[in-house]
Amino acid sequence: MSGAAGAEPVRAYIGLGSNLQQPAEQLRRGFQGLARIPGSTLKACSPLYRSRPLGPQDQPAYVNAVAELSTALAPLELLDRLQALEQAQGRERGGERWGPRTLDLDLLLYGDFRIELLRLRVPHPGLARREFVLYPLLEIAGPALIVPGLGRLYDLVARCPRNGLEPLE
Repeated sequence: MSGAAGAEPVRAYIGLGSNLQQPAEQLRRGFQGLARIPGSTLKACSPLYRSRPLGPQDQPAYVNAVAELSTALAPLELLDRLQALEQAQGRERGGERWGPRTLDLDLLLYGDFRIELLRLRVPHPGLARREFVLYPLLEIAGPALIVPGLGRLYDLVARCPRNGLEPLE
């Protein structure tokens, strides 16, 4: 698998989300953290979007975005770096599923690989049904992107309603 020492970099897409402690600022800090990941280069950042919570509805709206990285890290190494960034921004794991959080970083895509591990599934489960991932991903990756096992991004977006998703000004 790509990502090993000396291998060609892999294009990875990272989903970002926050609904606590100034969510837009949390995402901006998340972009900065992604830019500092060793062996990786931040290539693109989508605009920020406001979305309804996926889980319990008695929590604040989320701010979401997607970033593109070129990385020489293996998938689990990249996941570890993402989780370290979350923790550095006050993310507490083990709480309510889909509950409020300061920063959530999800490895959405890792090249054209399909990964099924205990700690990591790529493409990210639910990606095809999440407007707060698909629309920002479309902005930076373009409609022709192929999501392994799911098809063209354009087709996924066409089947996914916006559900109140709106760009932040």
